[in-house]
Amino acid sequence: MVATSSGNCWHCGNELGPLDYGREATCGKCGRDTRVCKNCIFYERGAQNDCREPQAERVVDKERGNFCDYFKPKSGGGSGAPTRDALKAAADALFKKK
Repeated sequence: MVATSSGNCWHCGNELGPLDYGREATCGKCGRDTRVCKNCIFYERGAQNDCREPQAERVVDKERGNFCDYFKPKSGGGSGAPTRDALKAAADALFKKK
């Protein structure tokens, strides 16, 4: 199943189109999986299983591609505004020890 809307990568904020959310799809900029919990409108840290969709099965790794039938990409509207996770990842990469 392919998503019908566009958004931004959960990790780097790169703009994604509707065809960028396949089961094995990755972000063209950072290479991270795109069909992941952290890229879904139902993802909410602190909620039961970190998901607001009560019928969704538990997914342990929120940053790896999965088969969730309730996946809907967070609408980014092409704003390119990075998420909190993307900002943290960028800061980690910037200050990474060599």
